Amino acid sequence: MPTYEYRCDDCSYQFEKFQNMTDPHLKECPKCGGKVQRLISSGAGLLFKGSGFYETDYKRKSDTCCDGDKKETCDSPKKCCEN
Repeated sequence: MPTYEYRCDDCSYQFEKFQNMTDPHLKECPKCGGKVQRLISSGAGLLFKGSGFYETDYKRKSDTCCDGDKKETCDSPKKCCEN
């Protein structure tokens, strides 16, 4: 559920409210009863949860080795070039 920020036009009270995206916008300040406006915020950002994400999780094979005569794929172009 997203967190929305609001600010009262009358008393400048600023507050946050957890709401569903389909819920209607708040119209009244909980402090003074004045009109509120929903603010545009940057959001929380991207969170990765779990055991982790590693470069080796999605290992890619290179197209070809660097040696022009070899037409095989390899896991590491650097290893192919050293041989």
